[in-house]
Amino acid sequence: MANRARDDDDDDAEILRELIREAKSLPALKPGEEGQLLLLAAGGDESSQERLIAAYLPTVVRLAAARSDEGLSVPDLVQEGSIGFIEAMRTFAASGESDFAAFAEARIAAQLADAIETEVSAVRDEKLLVTAAEDYDRTELLLGRELHRPPTEAELAEKLEWTLERTRYVAQAVAVARKRHDEELLAFIDPAEIDFDDPDIDGLDDPSKN
Repeated sequence: MANRARDDDDDDAEILRELIREAKSLPALKPGEEGQLLLLAAGGDESSQERLIAAYLPTVVRLAAARSDEGLSVPDLVQEGSIGFIEAMRTFAASGESDFAAFAEARIAAQLADAIETEVSAVRDEKLLVTAAEDYDRTELLLGRELHRPPTEAELAEKLEWTLERTRYVAQAVAVARKRHDEELLAFIDPAEIDFDDPDIDGLDDPSKN
């Protein structure tokens, strides 16, 4: 698992380097060109939109790279930053602002912040559900031993001090997790993490010798 995480980090780093190379290779806008392109882009001219997106790729990459350790991959951040830039093109004319570069940078930064917060919230919610599922699983086992029968939802809710709705929701999550564990156990085994020199597995056959 650790090796896989390092591979993902290496992939992100290479993608970032490639994006930086691409950004540096793009020609800068000529004086006065940006205003004309913005007018055409606002009218739906796709070539003007693409030219502006390309011209501002260095800004998107720079802002994305600055937040590349906050939960989202570099490709995702660049994609989100591009969405922010397109929104800037769409709304600049009606914004009353006069500095498009500053306006675009603010919109890109805001889009990145929203995307990162959404990801952080999702991870937080996932961790909370995992903790609740562990509490449910442990309580169901202990209460079952006390009662010498499977506990009811009401009994579990009382013991856990949860509402019935929350107890039922977590019970469904636990049931799905148990089913997946039974069906996909082998998917959680990473051969790279197995130490074949461990004395506890000396009795296992070496698959390379079959």
